[in-house]
Formats: sequence, structure tokens, C-alpha cells
Amino acid sequence: MSGLIVILIVGGVIGWLASIVMRTDAQQGIFLNIVVGVGGAFLGSFLGNLFDKGASLASFDTIGLLWAFVGALVLLAAINLVRRGRVR
Repeated sequence: MSGLIVILIVGGVIGWLASIVMRTDAQQGIFLNIVVGVGGAFLGSFLGNLFDKGASLASFDTIGLLWAFVGALVLLAAINLVRRGRVR
């Protein structure tokens, strides 16, 4: 149970940071920040493994958190592209 809480908190922080970089923070609440952060972690893990950089969702190491952040940025860019037809 405590592992899930940590994942939600870290996912929320990563989603919030990604939304600040992509300038969508005013449009999102805490729930969407968590969704983007956790979804970005899954996408970042896939991208990290695709590039053979050893990203893992199970470990909270620097590389894993960096890939989660990159994944959240890619996810927000894709959402902006679909929603508005452009990436900010």
C-alpha cells in the first residue's frame, strides 16, 4: 500500500514538472498531473528499454526518474498535438 502512495506522489511531481515545461500547468489539476506522471513513467520505461538504457519502473533511480520525465513530456506533447493540432 505504501508503494502505491509513493508511486502516486512521485508521478504527480513528475507530471507537474512536465506540465510546467510544456506550459499546460494552468489547464491541469493534480489528478491529471498524476495520470501524466504515471503514464509518462510507463512510456519512459518503454523508450528507455527501446534505446537499451535500462529504465525500470521498479527502481526509483536517477535514470528511471529521468526517463519518466521524458516520457511525461512526450505524452503531453502528443496530447497537445491531438487536442490543438500543435505542440507548444
